[in-house]
Amino acid sequence: METLYILINCDLGSEVDIISELMKIPEIKEVRGTYGVYDIFVKLQGDLSATLENIITHKIRRISKIRSTVTLTPILTQGGR
Repeated sequence: METLYILINCDLGSEVDIISELMKIPEIKEVRGTYGVYDIFVKLQGDLSATLENIITHKIRRISKIRSTVTLTPILTQGGR
């Protein structure tokens, strides 16, 4: 199972609508509004990295009022949980 984390910047005041749209994507396991540099945090999980890349490119980044995304890939060999 692949896990990616996505940080999203969006238009001011659009966070709730974007979170609602993101929650419709089954591979998104967690989505939260955040304070700070980024507006929304997303945890994305799936069996294939190509599938996740497709979701980011063709579903998430095409949601209206999303300005930018940063995708984080964990380094599993460094441990953690």
